[in-house]
Amino acid sequence: MPGLSAMLLAAGRGERLRPLTDRCPKPLIDVGGLPLIEHALDRLAAAGVSRCVVNLSWLGEQIRDHLSRHWRWDMQLQFSDESGGRLETGGGIFQALPLLGPEPFLLVNGDVWSDCPLGPLAALARNWPAGRLGHLVLVDNPPHNPAGDFSLRADGMLDRDRARLTYSGIAVLHPRLFAGCRPGAFPLLPCLLQAIEANALSGEHYAGDWTDVGTPDRLQQLRGQFRTAH
Repeated sequence: MPGLSAMLLAAGRGERLRPLTDRCPKPLIDVGGLPLIEHALDRLAAAGVSRCVVNLSWLGEQIRDHLSRHWRWDMQLQFSDESGGRLETGGGIFQALPLLGPEPFLLVNGDVWSDCPLGPLAALARNWPAGRLGHLVLVDNPPHNPAGDFSLRADGMLDRDRARLTYSGIAVLHPRLFAGCRPGAFPLLPCLLQAIEANALSGEHYAGDWTDVGTPDRLQQLRGQFRTAH
């Protein structure tokens, strides 16, 4: 059985967290005694991922150095360098596809925290439905995204025509989602919308803890949650 790959998105600038992110890349911000990126790596390793690709751009050498010095997971680590200019989410994933391989892979945003178990997503990636292009984890709409992103139908497929939920930044994607794309910067959303049109994008609703660590207020709330829990 081929090993399972994952991509951890870590190239963001973190504009809304400035000045904190002027010197520290957002994935290395401490939450509960660990950098955000290490929380994600713990969950990926527990899910049985054997290869993790991390994309780098803003202050990327700090992330590369930190992970190289503190790597403790039984996974192969590879980096996808975007230092020549940020490629946005879609372009960043497309550039990393040769490292990820031809099979479905897990995708996790490095600036979100969630207790969502990744084991079931890993199992889905290993037993991928024919014709499927992606599977997204959706969460209840937070105050900063009240309109949501996608609708979850009764059959588990996604659309955008009904009451919406928010994309969590956690997914399983098949490389075929990017068929026809070209190198360079582009967002992920158009690829997802094409998959919806083809009835090839599924999803699930996760009602547990999830935080998009995008502002100082949300960061402090998450840190407070950890202090209360521990």
